[in-house]
Amino acid sequence: MSTVLTRAPRPGGGRSPASSAGTSGAGASTAGRVARYSGFRPEVQGLRFVAVLLVVLYHVFLGRVSGGVDVFLLISAFFLTLSFVRKLEAGRPLAIGRYWLHVFKRLLPLAVLTVLGTLLLVELLYPAYDVGRWRSEGLASVFYVQNWALALAEVDYYAADASTASPFQHFWSLSVQGQVFLLWPLVFGAAWLLTRWRGWRPVPVLAGMFGLIFAASLAWSVHSTATQQAFAYFDTRTRLWEFALGSLLALALPYLNPSRRVRVALGWAGLLSMVSVGVLVDVQGAFPGWIALWPLASAAAIIVAGQSGSRVGLDRILASRPLVRLGDASYALYLIHWPLLITYLVLRDRPMAGPRSGVLLVLLSVLLAVLVTRLVEDRLRTWSWPEQSKRRLGGVVVLCLALVVAPVLALQHAEDRRAAAVLAAADRNNPGAAVLTPGFRDQADPDAPAVPVITGDSYRKPGLGEPCPAELGISERQQQWCFETVPNAEPAATLLVVGNSHVHMWIPAIEELAEANDWRVLTYIRGNCMYSTVEEQVADHEACARWLEGADPVVDAVGPDLVLLQGTRSTDEDEEQFTPGMEQRVRGLAERGIQVIGLRDNARFDFVPAQCAVDHGADAPECAATHTILDPDSPLTPVADELARVSMVDMGDLICPDGRCPPVVGNVYTYWDSNHLTVEYVQTLAPMFVERVRDALAADGVAAGAAA
Repeated sequence: MSTVLTRAPRPGGGRSPASSAGTSGAGASTAGRVARYSGFRPEVQGLRFVAVLLVVLYHVFLGRVSGGVDVFLLISAFFLTLSFVRKLEAGRPLAIGRYWLHVFKRLLPLAVLTVLGTLLLVELLYPAYDVGRWRSEGLASVFYVQNWALALAEVDYYAADASTASPFQHFWSLSVQGQVFLLWPLVFGAAWLLTRWRGWRPVPVLAGMFGLIFAASLAWSVHSTATQQAFAYFDTRTRLWEFALGSLLALALPYLNPSRRVRVALGWAGLLSMVSVGVLVDVQGAFPGWIALWPLASAAAIIVAGQSGSRVGLDRILASRPLVRLGDASYALYLIHWPLLITYLVLRDRPMAGPRSGVLLVLLSVLLAVLVTRLVEDRLRTWSWPEQSKRRLGGVVVLCLALVVAPVLALQHAEDRRAAAVLAAADRNNPGAAVLTPGFRDQADPDAPAVPVITGDSYRKPGLGEPCPAELGISERQQQWCFETVPNAEPAATLLVVGNSHVHMWIPAIEELAEANDWRVLTYIRGNCMYSTVEEQVADHEACARWLEGADPVVDAVGPDLVLLQGTRSTDEDEEQFTPGMEQRVRGLAERGIQVIGLRDNARFDFVPAQCAVDHGADAPECAATHTILDPDSPLTPVADELARVSMVDMGDLICPDGRCPPVVGNVYTYWDSNHLTVEYVQTLAPMFVERVRDALAADGVAAGAAA
């Protein structure tokens, strides 16, 4: 057994499976059937290195998808299938538990070495703003769930600036492989049960099972890539068909016996096609959908070509001693090249490597990969002690995991204790927006750190409370976005908050507003969705369309006295928008007799102010900016002036005093990314927020403490 990025096993005999087709008759003996799926494939080992090298070159020089990773997945399933089919045909036990322990005992040592080395680079050389997040991704990588961590974090694999990427991002494909190495043996186990129960031959059963997986996964991959490509790229389900294709290729190969001339043509055509896919086709946004068939079909052609025996065959190159040896080091090369590249880009503050630096990075990666393979993987591969029992294999796996888990948890615990100590004194040392109020007396320690404490962990959004009560009758489809944020059995008024993350971030202030006025608060919020029309959405169009479908029914079910919404939208291109769709929604609510509180949006930027402050200092001129939305006139103002039931609240001058937006006010970070305020700063704004909402309602003749 082998994984695509580790060394392939070399059983006795160098015969290609394709050359054994002569033993494939119906009356073939058990030994003959096993032999069909045996034999070391040196040309595939060389192909392994070519695929990894493509990934490295495209990462370093082009920043594009090469299709090499997809070839990895196909080859991994190819070898895995050959291994299990030999067991099934020979009637030997599958030993699935031992297989799992054995494969992770082989995979984990180099992975752990890479993770620990990368974590050391992160601690020493990376900006503090991201360190905690990279630690968490190190854990996700060693537990083979990094692909899901990236998918849930909505990472853009095609981001133009690679220096902002995670140094563990490349572990996504290894995580998918690890998950398949857990799943695929179960498929073989199910096939074993069917062969015992029905007396069927293993190969047709497996062909049917992997055919179904191929069809279902490919269909899902095409659909998911079209509707949510960023998530689909890392989704294991959208990649299963690539493994299934490798398994189907392994099952079919003994029955394919092309002539020497055809083998030569297939080999060279497959290589040319595989190398050219990323150059000829702009695959951004297309992977892992149907377009991935291109590199996979190219690799399949090379594997079918096998050993041609011709002096001009591709296999003479791929099966040469240097490429086979480099193929042995391909796993290490894949592991090492990415953190080296990202570390270089972080240190040089560049989006991409240049030609000279890129060549040096590639050569250094290859050299380190060869050394690590020889000094670590080769020695561990021949270490017989763990193979003597499953308990020893399990001990090695647990030890490998512990080597990463222990230091990461220790560092995170130390960070948590430091943050707790800072927060304990925050009332005195971190007044935030209070410093902007008349007569404020600053008693803070001038050396106290700003809050929230920058640990690099993912920032936590404010909670929204419990799901909306069932008696409201909100449909199950929309219930996922509806919450009772401030319960109140006998409220003076009911406030419904509708919108996206730019109203979500104001929840701490809204909670104080509700407490001050004895209100009940329900929320109907979905990130990235504007409370306007489907056509005006800027992202997640299908999901936002579903969210918008429920907006009017939720308003009907809640029957609110007031609705708070995002009154305008700022852009990072220095604009403020009040779209026709937004105006239509505002007027529609006012016509129904509902008081509308239109919250003017905050400024957006094309950089992260807090990160700039960490890197350059809170007072650095480049960390403060201005925005059109700070101008006194707003496109919402005419509607608010016209309609008594529309009140506008503008907090811009308290976020960006004196017309500029500093990253820190009153020793509190204002923004946690490029456009969202920190919970901590909103909490310090809450008293002013309550006052301005009251003033805005009073100006329109509405008593804030009573029902409208």
